[in-house]
Order: sequence, then C-alpha cells, then structure tokens
Amino acid sequence: MSKVFHHPVQIYYEDTDHSGVVYHPNFLKYFERAREHVINSNALDKLWREQGLGFAVYKANMIFQDGVEFAEVCDIRTTYKLDGKYKTLWRQEVWRPGAARAAVIGEIEMVCLDKDKRLQPVPEVILDSLQINEQE
Repeated sequence: MSKVFHHPVQIYYEDTDHSGVVYHPNFLKYFERAREHVINSNALDKLWREQGLGFAVYKANMIFQDGVEFAEVCDIRTTYKLDGKYKTLWRQEVWRPGAARAAVIGEIEMVCLDKDKRLQPVPEVILDSLQINEQE
C-alpha cells in the first residue's frame, strides 16, 4: 500500500440521522471526497474531457465499529494500490478525534471505464499522479 493521505471532514447536522449519528451512506461520500483529493479533481476532470476516461466503484465493503457524531471533525485516512491493469484498491478509514481505532473502515475497488462503460487500463497519468509502480 501507499503512504497514508489525510483528509479532514466536518460532520454537519444534515449528515446525521435522528440520533445525531452519521447516517451510514454518507461515509461513501466522505471516502469519495478524500479519493478526489488524493488523485486531484482537476486531473480527473481533464482525463474525462480529453480522453473520455473515468472511474467507477466496482466493489465497496464497509465495517462500522463506532458511531460518528454531529459537529466532530474526523480524519479520513486513505491508502491505495494498483490491482492489475484495470483496478485500484483503496483502504479508507474514518478516525474520530482522539480515538484508539477507526470508527469506519472502507475497502473500495475502483475500475477505469471509457464513455461507453468499457473497462480500460488505468491511464499512465493517473499512475504517475498516484506514484504507483506497476511492479508493486
């Protein structure tokens, strides 16, 4: 896996359910935001506009170990690696302030697709951006 990237997420009231705890699907949004910061949203936009290539979630697995509450600022910790020519694996964790373990763990598999939704190799520009060595 790669080095750990950190992305802060403020928990707003709108993110929570009636008990003040984050509604579970919102963690997927937090993970998406963190991945965009790792890859660089401008690079993703350029890749789509110029080459018609983008990324889609192929598989997502989440483990919920602790509730995350309104008004907390959590740290999304992200690592990734290449899995073959077409897929990247992302491990993302939500850490509450001062916690001894991750509140939520996500394992996300992303694939590269063209505009016709056909599988494509992860582009060199993304491999370079992520500093992924295909020999890993």
